[in-house]
Amino acid sequence: MPDEATSRHLDARSLRGLAHPLRMQLLAALRRDGPATASQLAAKLGESSGSTSYHLRQLATHGFVEDAPEQGKGRERWWQAVDQSLMFDETLLRDPDPEVRGAAAAFGYEVANIHTQELTTWLGNRHAYPEEWDSASDLSDFSGRLTPETARELIQKMHELIESYRPLPEDTPGAQTVRIHTHLFPSPPQ
Repeated sequence: MPDEATSRHLDARSLRGLAHPLRMQLLAALRRDGPATASQLAAKLGESSGSTSYHLRQLATHGFVEDAPEQGKGRERWWQAVDQSLMFDETLLRDPDPEVRGAAAAFGYEVANIHTQELTTWLGNRHAYPEEWDSASDLSDFSGRLTPETARELIQKMHELIESYRPLPEDTPGAQTVRIHTHLFPSPPQ
C-alpha cells in the first residue's frame, strides 16, 4: 500500500473538492512532474491560465496543493502537490448523500480517463524511448474467478509487491519514471 506519510485519505468533503476533471488533471500533473505555475499547467493541459488558477486555488482550499515558494521568482506563483497518492474509501460509493455518491462516481470515471490518456500517450510515443523499454513495458489482461474476499487479497498482494520497488535515485543510469495501473473488477455475466 502507499506510504501513509505521502498518502491522502479522501473523505466526503475532500472528494467534493477534487471530483472535477480539470482539478484531477492538475493534481496528477503536479504529482507526476513536480511544481509548476498556473500558466505552465494551462499550456500543458490546453486550458486557460485563468481556469487553471481558479481550480488550483480550489485544490489549495481542500489541502491538495500548496505554494512552492522556493520555486517562485517575483510575482510567479508556483504550486506543488501536498501528497503523492490518494486513498479512496469505497464507502463513499454508498454514502447516503447523493452528491457524495455523484462525486465518488465522477472521481472513478476521471481516474479511468487519466489512465487511458497515460496509456495512449505511451503507445503513441514509445518510439521516442530507448528500445529496451519495449520489453520492459506491459499491456496485459487476465480473467479468473474470485470471491470479493480473494479479490481483496489479490489487490493487497499486488500493492505490496509494487510498493516493494522503491523509486530509484534521480541519477540512476537508465532509470525512468514509470506508471503502474491496476484494475480489478467483476466481468459482466455471460
